[in-house]
Amino acid sequence: MKRTLVAAALALSFTQAAYAAGEAKNIIFFLGDGMGPSTITASRIYKYGEAGSLTMDTLERTARIKTYSNDAQTTDSAPSMAAYMTGVKMNNEVISMSPETVATSPGKDANGNLGVNNCAATNGASATTILELAKAKGKAVGTITTTELTHATPATAWSHICNRNAQYHIAAQLVPGGTGFNSALGDGVDVLMGGGRNHFTPYSATNTTGRADGRNLLTELAAKGYTVAANKAEMTAATGKKFIGLYSSKSHLEYELDRSATPPLGEGASQPSLAEMTVKAMDLLSSNTNGYFLVVEGGRIDHALHGTNAKRALSDTIAFDDAIKAALDKAKLTDPTLANTLIVVTADHDHTLAFNGYGKKGNPILDINRGYRDNQPSKDADGNTYTTLVFGNGPNRPNTRASLDSATVLADNYLQETGVRLASETHGGGDVKLFATGAGAKPFKGTLDNTKVFSLLKSAFGF
Repeated sequence: MKRTLVAAALALSFTQAAYAAGEAKNIIFFLGDGMGPSTITASRIYKYGEAGSLTMDTLERTARIKTYSNDAQTTDSAPSMAAYMTGVKMNNEVISMSPETVATSPGKDANGNLGVNNCAATNGASATTILELAKAKGKAVGTITTTELTHATPATAWSHICNRNAQYHIAAQLVPGGTGFNSALGDGVDVLMGGGRNHFTPYSATNTTGRADGRNLLTELAAKGYTVAANKAEMTAATGKKFIGLYSSKSHLEYELDRSATPPLGEGASQPSLAEMTVKAMDLLSSNTNGYFLVVEGGRIDHALHGTNAKRALSDTIAFDDAIKAALDKAKLTDPTLANTLIVVTADHDHTLAFNGYGKKGNPILDINRGYRDNQPSKDADGNTYTTLVFGNGPNRPNTRASLDSATVLADNYLQETGVRLASETHGGGDVKLFATGAGAKPFKGTLDNTKVFSLLKSAFGF
């Protein structure tokens, strides 16, 4: 017994020393897009109950993060994720540029598709990202997402542009040696996964949102040594050091609720889960003996929240949390104490999702609210039932409320009611959570500006 205690004490001492050294070989940065505190709580209850825990809940370091942008109390995804990646506050819609950069609207191409770059050469300067710094130090780097790969959040790690919607130009920044390539990426981002193949492939009768310039960026990437995959089977079979997997012909990957449905919707049947993408990315990146930096985005949490569809938002949050668990399990196979690996989990901004009433413990979180005293349906001032989860704003605001029933509100496509009627629910301006574990995790505590996280990532790498 005494020997066991001594061994445990030595292991703890070793772990604390490694954490204190603050030099991580690998960093995995998880970003749940729009995953505010209420979304985390609701997802926990949805899957594990009030007393349960998400994997992210079990990470030992926690912090609160301020998310305002350079010009707005409530940020959009581009500057908030870019603040993590660059340490710079920038204006809404701007991706990894200096603070004075103006978000000039993009134009349409010859086929009428929005996404042509209208940024003037004098409109701001690039802000160096942690991914670019890692690449310059000889580390492997990767970005994976459930959104289009060229969407605002994943693009901030490797792209520089004055407006997030110039997606054809954003895609071109990834191709080593090609027109528009971001030379700060060296020989290119090593592992890339997501959706939106149309931004990489030429316009045609069957690809009407394809590139008007005729370039096939996937062919160009293949010529540079990349393995190109279009589905889970091709991803699973892939080997080598360079990889790009685009798992939807256009737009984003399916919501988790739909990807795993029987029969699945759209291209979901052939799409990998975020957990599967994460483990594969770690496999590919770990071939670099200098270590790696990986961004993992659960991007469709945000889209479901904008649509006031809480069920899909919670399902995608659980899938995101499953990816965190898969990464922890994978990392600990070779790094049991995480002495060389830092894992950070956070969000770029909040949403207006809120809890209503005094629901009874154990009442399904997506159901109508039932009181804790008598387990009877709670009523509003007019005598109508209501759901526990609602949104501050969005499209589903009835002129006159009517009672709701469980069958209606528990359906996959139910949209929660909202306070203010808007065409789409907006982001929220509240602080978000951050969780961390592993090498260099100790400084992640207290209330931090999102730009401070960049400094802590650099410090963890010893840069």
